[in-house]
Amino acid sequence: MKTPVFTGSAVAIVTPFAQGGVDEKKLRKLVDFHIQSKTDAIVVCGTTGEASTMPDQEHLRTISIVVEQASGRVPVIAGTGSNDTVHGIKLTSEASAIGADALLIVTPYYNKASQEGLFRHYDALSKVTDKPIILYNVPSRTNLNIAPSTIARLMNIANIVGVKECNLLQVPEIVHLCGDNVVLYSGEDGVVVPMLSMGAKGVISVVANIMPSLMSRMVHAFFDGDLSKAAQIQADIVPLVQALFSDVNPIPVKEAMNILGWDVGTCRLPLCEMSSEDHIKLSTVLKHYDFSAQTIFMTGGNQ
Repeated sequence: MKTPVFTGSAVAIVTPFAQGGVDEKKLRKLVDFHIQSKTDAIVVCGTTGEASTMPDQEHLRTISIVVEQASGRVPVIAGTGSNDTVHGIKLTSEASAIGADALLIVTPYYNKASQEGLFRHYDALSKVTDKPIILYNVPSRTNLNIAPSTIARLMNIANIVGVKECNLLQVPEIVHLCGDNVVLYSGEDGVVVPMLSMGAKGVISVVANIMPSLMSRMVHAFFDGDLSKAAQIQADIVPLVQALFSDVNPIPVKEAMNILGWDVGTCRLPLCEMSSEDHIKLSTVLKHYDFSAQTIFMTGGNQ
């Protein structure tokens, strides 16, 4: 049986940018906000954190800041994926040395590796760390799917413990092949509760950037046996999920955070700002949700 890195809701945290680089002060504030809001883990330098635009030094510094600020209060999971196995080995090794509790490693992109190539890639990365590794399968971005049979094979490696799965159609087959030898996490905010019903232990969430408490409550309601509450929350956030994925992630979630007063900066090119029409639509959706706790934190009431 594999041991979960976390159970509940992990935020795929945005990286706040300012002129000249990462806004370290704002990033620390975001970490504290999420921990006080009952987020169960923090994923840093993932897709939502724009790791693909970060030079290695900045990438590793950002991981270091989150590890330091979290200070063991919640697990910190560092994104260290690459389409170059040697580069991935370097990032994985150094993030482990910095103190990340676990690694989230995306499927290699662009190269179009075979399933055997995928196995060898992850096997090589697993050998340079004793930290738990979560595979990240997101075919819509990588144009490459980790087959359930390959996931089952990878789960025989001791420190590869689970998968953030975005290809929902193959989840039943993964469960069939792996049983409790895999820890599943939903990679889609819109179908967390269905994933939990298939045995997932939680979600790695974009929505949690702006509603961490609600996402955590939804998952824990399910585990507490209050299925109707979990299902109701899942239904209630449908308009928010749709708005936050109305453009390429993390464009809308950063826009939402700026609307809400977080001032996290814009995305780095080649991602650009939303159209004015989509901005208005997003602002309208946000008005239907309660962000009062976030407002209190931003103004200093919870610090």
